Amino acid sequence: MRAAFALGLGLSFAALAAALVSLVWTPHDVTALAIAERLRPPSAAHWLGTDHFGRDIASMLMAGARTSIAVALVAVGIGLGLGVPLGLLAAARRGTLADEVVMRGNDLIFAFPSLVIAILITAVFGPSAVNAIIAIGIFNVPVFARVTRGAALSLWTLDFIRAAEVAGKGRIRISAEHILPNVASLLVVQGTIQFSLGILAEAGLSYVGLGAQPPLPSWGRMLAEAQTMVTLAPHVAIFPGLAIVLTVLGLNLMGDGLRDRLDPRLRRAA
Repeated sequence: MRAAFALGLGLSFAALAAALVSLVWTPHDVTALAIAERLRPPSAAHWLGTDHFGRDIASMLMAGARTSIAVALVAVGIGLGLGVPLGLLAAARRGTLADEVVMRGNDLIFAFPSLVIAILITAVFGPSAVNAIIAIGIFNVPVFARVTRGAALSLWTLDFIRAAEVAGKGRIRISAEHILPNVASLLVVQGTIQFSLGILAEAGLSYVGLGAQPPLPSWGRMLAEAQTMVTLAPHVAIFPGLAIVLTVLGLNLMGDGLRDRLDPRLRRAA
């Protein structure tokens, strides 16, 4: 299990490092077209080859990592920022109108996958990375709300919470001072999982043209552009696909490792 966590950490760090380095340096200009160099295989000049426009694939992957991570990170932030308070409120007001409104609102959002939400948003505002963030972020809200509510409800029955109530603390204050710190580890693990799903969602939206738009590089759009050239130049599709798979795998392995370390029941079982 430690080896899996280390592997996940390494893969996740590699993706983050590529994104950060791309802010200041890439092997080649990702916006430069060189038709004479199109569909070149991997070489010393182009480590992972070139695409159908002659762009360096390694540079595109580095810049695409920046796009994917930024979209997923902000989307998870939206989910945490809105979902956690709603989940705490629903748990604190269990059985009341507030709880019912939050949970039925969650059910309504869950009825529409992020792709459908993205289509609705795009129909109004047009395709862009910002709209992809909004779509994925909206879908993350009920996920964090449900996780927070479920974990908080089990805490409300414990003696230390009852003692806080007897001491005169209000339910909102108890949620902030006692419930939230005790569910934070669970939220960290869930955040890691949603981060990996956010990268997948961004790639999927870009693949169908609803995510990041040219000239902003995107792993999903690289796959979409390469699908007609798989037999002619398979490396054009293989490397973006590997980037998505390895990044998501790394984040999932890291999330499993964090869960094992942060969950006291799993630590005792080990």
